[in-house]
Amino acid sequence: MEIVLSKLLTQIRHQEDKLSSQMMQTTEEAYQMTLFLNEMLCNIKAKVLQDGFTNEQQEIDFFKNIKPQILGKLIYYNKVFRIETTCPVSNGKIHQSYFENLLKTLKSEYKESICNEDFYRYYRTGRIDRDHSYFRLGKVNYHDGLKSGVFEIDLSFSTYYDNKIAHIIANELLYTFFFFLINPEKNPDTVLINGDTHKDISWTNSQNALIELIYALYASNSIAYGKIGIRKLALIFQVLFRTPLNDIHHSFHRMKTRAGSRTAFLDQLKISLEEYMDKDL
Repeated sequence: MEIVLSKLLTQIRHQEDKLSSQMMQTTEEAYQMTLFLNEMLCNIKAKVLQDGFTNEQQEIDFFKNIKPQILGKLIYYNKVFRIETTCPVSNGKIHQSYFENLLKTLKSEYKESICNEDFYRYYRTGRIDRDHSYFRLGKVNYHDGLKSGVFEIDLSFSTYYDNKIAHIIANELLYTFFFFLINPEKNPDTVLINGDTHKDISWTNSQNALIELIYALYASNSIAYGKIGIRKLALIFQVLFRTPLNDIHHSFHRMKTRAGSRTAFLDQLKISLEEYMDKDL
């Protein structure tokens, strides 16, 4: 039996890019990724239970490196879905406070139950001397004083420690998710604007006009060859122009059905540019 991690990660990234390009809301994207990853994991489980492993090293590699990557993302997307669907508002101070509290809770859980564990240090330092105990089926040592979660997992498809690595991965992804929601200006994937230096840069037209421009740039693959998702692109413009954009997805769909020209702002841009060109003649 051969399960190649790089191929699985490529499939996951492809699905993430596909969903992002469909301009879904975060909740729907997280839900679809949860379904996708759960199905992937179920298929892999069936393959493992049917074929087993060729040798001990293959088994260790699967439970140490392969399964935790899939399960970690599955846990992450499921948590994002639950968090987003229970968020009381979509923006403002309450929205900010909601995610700040979640980030504090995540940090507290990390300090109390993760970073002080021997296994966490073992995993983080890249050790391999106890891999045969941690990442082989049927090797759970209850003398280690394991948490009761060990009794809730399927030990025919888990060594318990693969599950712990998955939660470490999920928590790291959640930390990044919370941090950049709270501090979008610190996201390395967005345009970073220094507040004191760029106070005069602001969007002075309507929000709908900016959303129309963003979608036009996205649809034409004019930025990064279309590889940047619509939400990330919208975030760049929000940071750049210091203007909040509410639900761009619904705003776009309203544009599709509005009376008159559906591209009113782009039409006006064309007229303004042509008039400006004529002045130089």
